Amino acid sequence: MNALKNKVQLIGNLGNDPEIISLEGGTKLAKFSMATSDAYKNAQGEKVEETQWHNIVAWGKVAEIAENYLNKGKQVAIAGKLTHRSYETNAGEKRYITEVRCNELLLLT
Repeated sequence: MNALKNKVQLIGNLGNDPEIISLEGGTKLAKFSMATSDAYKNAQGEKVEETQWHNIVAWGKVAEIAENYLNKGKQVAIAGKLTHRSYETNAGEKRYITEVRCNELLLLT
């Protein structure tokens, strides 16, 4: 059951080309946004489409795949886990961010 504690699976479209960062030692980091959409009918019977945006990060081999094959608009399936972190802006404000750390990536288009 431990494998089910923090697992995210998403299918959606990339909102931007991956930003690739090469770190010391050759490790790569890929960052990109991904949109998922859901549709439902409201109380008046009208179709409502809702889009959610997700921040995705990938490391190592998965980042290299993202660098070589992903670009804005492509449909992908990802699996990973939720991570939370905070940082401080130059103005001294503390900001919080939730990301999906991508462990698996599947190109759908």
